[in-house]
Amino acid sequence: MRKTFFEKCINLHLCRVALVLLLLVPAISSLQAIPSQSKTISGVVTSATDNEPLIGVSVQVKETSTGGITDMDGKYSVTAQTGQTLVFSYIGYKSQEFKVGDSSVINVSLKEDTEMLDEVVVVGYGVQKKKLVTGATVQVKGENIAKLNTNNPLQAMQGQTPGVNIASTSGQPGADMKVTIRGLGTVGNSQPLYLIDGVGGDISTLNPADIESIDVLKDAASAAIYGAQAANGVVLITTKSGKEGKSVVSFDAYYGVQNVARKVNMLNADQYKTIMDEQALNSGGSVYDWNSMKSIWNTDGSPIDTDWVDTMFKDDAKTQSYTLGITGGSATSTYALSLGYMQQEGIVGGADVSNYERYNFRINSDHQVIKNLLKVGEQVSFVYKKNNGVSVGNQYNNTLRSAFSTSPLSPVYSSNNVYDSPYNDTSNSDWYNADGNPYGSMMTNTNNENKSAVFSGNVYAELTPIKRLKLRTVFGAVYSSSEYRSYTPLYQFDIYTKNTENTKVNQNANHGLTMTWTNTAQYDWTLKEHAFNALLGMEVSRYDGTYIGANGGVLKEGFDDWDHAYVDNSSATTPEAGLGSSGNPHDPTRTVSYFARLGWNWRETYMINATLRSDGSSKFASGHRFGWFPSVSAGWTLTNEKFMESTRNWLDFLKLRVSWGQVGNQNIDNYQYTAPIKSSTTNYLFGTGLGSANHIWGTYPNRLANENVKWETSEQFNVGVDVRFLDSRLGVNADFYLKTTKDWLVQAPILATAGADAPYINGGDVKNTGVEVALSWNDNIGKDFRYNIGVNGAYNKNKVGNIPTEDGIIHGSTNQLYDNTPEFYRAENGHSIGYFWGYKTAGIFQNQQEIQDWIAAGNGVLQSEVKPGDVKYIDVNHDGVIDDSDKQDLGSGMPDFTYGFNLGFDYKGFDFSLNANGSIGNKIVQSYRNHANKQANYTTAILDRWTGEGTSNRMPRVTDTNVNWQFSDLYIQDGDFLRISAITLGYDLARLWRSRFVPQCRIYVQVQNAFTFTKYDGMDPEIGYGPEGDNGQGWASGIDLGYYPRPRTVLFGVNLKF
Repeated sequence: MRKTFFEKCINLHLCRVALVLLLLVPAISSLQAIPSQSKTISGVVTSATDNEPLIGVSVQVKETSTGGITDMDGKYSVTAQTGQTLVFSYIGYKSQEFKVGDSSVINVSLKEDTEMLDEVVVVGYGVQKKKLVTGATVQVKGENIAKLNTNNPLQAMQGQTPGVNIASTSGQPGADMKVTIRGLGTVGNSQPLYLIDGVGGDISTLNPADIESIDVLKDAASAAIYGAQAANGVVLITTKSGKEGKSVVSFDAYYGVQNVARKVNMLNADQYKTIMDEQALNSGGSVYDWNSMKSIWNTDGSPIDTDWVDTMFKDDAKTQSYTLGITGGSATSTYALSLGYMQQEGIVGGADVSNYERYNFRINSDHQVIKNLLKVGEQVSFVYKKNNGVSVGNQYNNTLRSAFSTSPLSPVYSSNNVYDSPYNDTSNSDWYNADGNPYGSMMTNTNNENKSAVFSGNVYAELTPIKRLKLRTVFGAVYSSSEYRSYTPLYQFDIYTKNTENTKVNQNANHGLTMTWTNTAQYDWTLKEHAFNALLGMEVSRYDGTYIGANGGVLKEGFDDWDHAYVDNSSATTPEAGLGSSGNPHDPTRTVSYFARLGWNWRETYMINATLRSDGSSKFASGHRFGWFPSVSAGWTLTNEKFMESTRNWLDFLKLRVSWGQVGNQNIDNYQYTAPIKSSTTNYLFGTGLGSANHIWGTYPNRLANENVKWETSEQFNVGVDVRFLDSRLGVNADFYLKTTKDWLVQAPILATAGADAPYINGGDVKNTGVEVALSWNDNIGKDFRYNIGVNGAYNKNKVGNIPTEDGIIHGSTNQLYDNTPEFYRAENGHSIGYFWGYKTAGIFQNQQEIQDWIAAGNGVLQSEVKPGDVKYIDVNHDGVIDDSDKQDLGSGMPDFTYGFNLGFDYKGFDFSLNANGSIGNKIVQSYRNHANKQANYTTAILDRWTGEGTSNRMPRVTDTNVNWQFSDLYIQDGDFLRISAITLGYDLARLWRSRFVPQCRIYVQVQNAFTFTKYDGMDPEIGYGPEGDNGQGWASGIDLGYYPRPRTVLFGVNLKF
């Protein structure tokens, strides 16, 4: 029976095959008569708005690799068969599909995609329709970033993202940007989480031309899916992917020159001599005999008059960038490939001492292995950068600062230097032998170079076993390697600025590897008019790295220069001569996370989203390693309601949003819960000798342990509204938020007899309250003129709640303004983080009677021998003494209000755009002069000093001491500014010759940092630098100790497409 059944099955299948072959006979005969049913389809694609031809429209035969693009006249020609479907797609327009029939001509009119609400935005581990978003997010398109031609994409985002404060920490090429989302929430690491295609990375090294979009998750509900990494917000960068259709080759290039936009005016030689004489007289001395000093005169008898600040800057420093890109693909595979190079010289010293070069390579591809079942792909990038630079740190580590203090009475060049150097040495100056030569020091002692290479990539596989269920696994890795080399030659420029012992060389290298594995399952389903989406996932990551370094001294003869400065060429044999080495592992970290998201909406009118994440981190002790971070958000689209029907002729969309969530902060140092053992600089001395041979290595616990240390937590409540009017030409987005960050990691108060540093404890909180508003308008005038305007602003109030230290204060560093100065910024209960703490003044004492009346009224004076022309420091508590109890809150370097606007238009191939950003309410501490050095130069602001009754009520008399320059509001200036960050004018030459082979040939000119409107008299009012933290990114900001300014750049560029 079984065999009989099997034979029947075979017979049945044979019959079916025979029947199919019989039916194919007519078709085969027809094919012999007609070789192919394919035919050429042609036509013109125009814009429905103005009936103008559209250039570069993709015309694709659906589900094939056949296709083309429209030429300069909007014409296209493709080969297709009757019954197949042509897909017409173009950026900014709605795609259309047309079925091929009998006609060989198909003309198409594409409509603009004004319904921006159908766009998708990137959210945690996925995308979401913009109109269904219930959190507070903001998106910047990649094309808007690339057009601004910045080497750091963050700089291009300035003024485009309300609630995201982005400030420069330095104008030096390659310098970091300080990013604060919705106010400063910690005195620890306050940088947001950056994810590039889902993998952590360095946004500053990204080629802007590779970016598709940047989405910023601002509220906790949006960011909570990232849990312990998201307390400071999340920035999601999506790079460009390929598109189905014919390959498109693009080439973008620019070349420009940079110059300092504003300079500080210093005293010239005559003014300087006048001030020096005056301050000597005011201090009980006599005027100087300038004619008797030989070192301050040129050989021809003319006075030396050097503007050191001007000397430090290089004119017409160059910047350039070149990017080649290729995108394309078929119905089953798409790809995007790019190769880029950029270089920027520094305006301080030029390329010899300040230069940045970067090479970028990226390839992204996606492949349908099994249609509608299995998809795989990868995003891979390689970045190599090389840079050298001047010092831009505190007063002792700031190359430019020395130019503000050096007197104009010494020359840049002379023949008096004993080390075969062309630069003047003031060691034997009969004016001031410690004056120095800031330019000579910069050009001689700035021999350093950083090289780094970063490989970043991820591979993914996405399985769709059933409809609407996606299982996705992603493995990502970031490998970084860097090396540093510096060389110190023999030199001397004054009695302190010198290296007369031996030449020195330093080399070190780092490498690190971060690996991340993410697995998610996503399912979407509907029940009648209810739509649901669910996400489950887990993620593990680990980091390991190593450091190794070596020092050498006394470079061999013939090898004592920069080109040969390597440790192998050192002849040092002892640590005293410079010999040394070190090596250690980086602190390893391990994390594991579990997360989930559930979303619901009813007819896209009512919507709820909820997330939950559990994070575990090796940075905490057992029992405290896991934290739970929930969020919930809801939205209501009122324009879908029947009672809103009467408004539909002018109101297109109105949605209310509300959200709440918690996120954590694990950006802390390792081992904060332990009692670490210190071994460095812990040598014991035995015997009678003092050399290193008698040092015996030792250790001791240098901090008390606290195993109860846990996560910092940020909790945020947000209410928002999204509105579109007048056919979506006018858009309005507004948000109100309340963000509280608590459980800071601070050092506990302990007795000094404990014998070790205080342990870290959780305590302290800060509240940020703010409002954000963004408006946009997009419209046409006639057929050819299109324009857009965007305005946004954000207000934030920052206030510390409670710090559980002995005095309720986290103290700032001392010795920052000039030699031996006390702290002048701090975090304290009831104030903003990093506020400036000092004396308030009430003007200048004009005469002796005023001094007597002041003291008689019970007010104290700070000066031991107060005289007319001295500063009135306000005695706040009226106890007759000026001391720390009289110091007050003088403002903060963080602005109260930030804003930006942009406008642009295009007309018959011409395009124009203007971008601007600014801030209000921030203060700047300016300290260019070392007041502990009486010979230090002044800015020309000192010309408005008090010289007699009624001459000045702000700038005190000059003296040889710093009695009038204790930290007070005399150092404080308003930092409000409006910067026109970019003005661009371009024209597409391809409109002249209308070639299908070159659909775009745009040339443009751009001015960056064109104008800055401010009352601040320094070189740049945008100062993100603060002395705390790494690279000036700590919790204090707005401190100008000789800030490296952002240059003004004029560049010319071209955008080509083939």
